[in-house]
Amino acid sequence: MTEITAHHGLFKDTNLHVDDTGGPGRPVVLIHGWPLSGEAFQAQVPALQGAGYRVITYDRRGFGRSDKPRAGYTYDTLTEDLHALLEQLDLNEVTLVGFSMGGGEVARYFTRYGAERLRSVVFASAVPPYLMQTEDNPDGPLTKDAAAKMTADLTKDEDEFYDGFTRTFFSVNGELMVSEGQRQDALALCKQADKKAALACMAAFGATDFRDDLLKVTVPALVLHGDGDATVPFAGSGQRTHATLAGSELHVIAGGPHGCNVSHPEEWNKTLIQFLAK
Repeated sequence: MTEITAHHGLFKDTNLHVDDTGGPGRPVVLIHGWPLSGEAFQAQVPALQGAGYRVITYDRRGFGRSDKPRAGYTYDTLTEDLHALLEQLDLNEVTLVGFSMGGGEVARYFTRYGAERLRSVVFASAVPPYLMQTEDNPDGPLTKDAAAKMTADLTKDEDEFYDGFTRTFFSVNGELMVSEGQRQDALALCKQADKKAALACMAAFGATDFRDDLLKVTVPALVLHGDGDATVPFAGSGQRTHATLAGSELHVIAGGPHGCNVSHPEEWNKTLIQFLAK
């Protein structure tokens, strides 16, 4: 366990909580989804470490055990935080694994910093290329009305919102695909999120257009998604990202919800480890 400091902020530098297994293996950086923390990868870290990789997770600013500043929740700033982590830990030949919202930092990284430190990337249940449905993005799976309702519901009652959100997160056609204990674990992580950060990041992952960012991806890429994802539907996200990234690999988990790294950990981990070995 350590902290890295992201050197920007209106009031002070922002400290990010980092868990690093260490060791000589190639680094794999796991970037968590909204509104969780690096602890959401508990089923992944031991498997990756056992396969010989150095595994790094961190809590996005505003979430988990990281600082919760009043500002800095655009993807440009969040990607600066990721870059600060790579620089301060002096990581090279990195595989970035962006889960859900974390796929946005992965895409934006190429626009801001290029591929010098990177070996490969993974878009896992990820929000790119562009969630919001607009006139020039008719295939976006998130309507403006749905986004507005999410914002209103979270603003009104955090506990009620997160309870419903975690059910959808882990369900396919209304059936919960994990144990109630696993859902409660995720719910506890949600409740560590700062409300200002959660609302700002909700706006960011819903309304940020990553289509140009994806065109700059120049390293091998894997798209990993559940076909039953009700939070970030595959057809409007992973399928489009795979089509954009020439030569990318695609693995669709049959019966997988949004949180398929928890519901289908063996398949998820095996697919990732096989990709890392190439």
